[in-house]
Amino acid sequence: MPTRMPLQESEAIVLRSYPLGEADRLVSFLSRSAGRIRGVARGARRPKSRFGASLEPLSHIRIWFYERETRELVRIHQCELLESFLDAQRDFQCGCALALMAEVAEAVLPEREAAEGAFRLLLHVAREIRDSHAVALPLAFYALWMVRLAGWLGDLERCARCGASLREVAAWSRIGAAGLYCSRCRQGGMRALSAEALELARCMLTARLENLRRFQDRIQPLQELSRFYLDLIEYQIERKLLSRPMVEAGK
Repeated sequence: MPTRMPLQESEAIVLRSYPLGEADRLVSFLSRSAGRIRGVARGARRPKSRFGASLEPLSHIRIWFYERETRELVRIHQCELLESFLDAQRDFQCGCALALMAEVAEAVLPEREAAEGAFRLLLHVAREIRDSHAVALPLAFYALWMVRLAGWLGDLERCARCGASLREVAAWSRIGAAGLYCSRCRQGGMRALSAEALELARCMLTARLENLRRFQDRIQPLQELSRFYLDLIEYQIERKLLSRPMVEAGK
């Protein structure tokens, strides 16, 4: 019989939750201390469940769970709702953006590897969407930083081939290629990233999101950045993001 380990406690964000059997839920959550974990919440679908609304997607919670030897799924014992994003999710555009962010986190982050940076990023950007009701700036910021945290971000300053400066000029790239290229080194099949979008990306790497709000009306370069880095994420995870078409249809 598998040995039940001691009860663990962690701050977490629910990434996905769906029915399991007649009364349970299978939950994917991002633990601040332990990374992405999947677990079963017994009885969570019953009318008077002790879990209440704490297992809704993007819920910021405190969670208590047991691990068992030889079992992939943990057993979720209890949750305390710390923060809800249900109001933001009622807005179609904001709700789709939040769903896409959760899907990206689940697809990019490996199971059971500490990812506090990704946890703080997801929570911070979700709060910005909820409080500002803006999507373009937070989503571009999130996509760029998830690429950086995953280790896939190339140099934004110099051409990957000749070393020429990419300041105040457009750059070119092909999905899967390392870094960006100048106009002299670009090859067939590459696509451009405008100088304005590239400068916004540099700003995002050095400033907090709330200090970038002056750029939130630059919709075109922000959407260009989102497309560029979401394409890179899809290339790396080798599948399409299911929530992405709804986000782009609502723009």
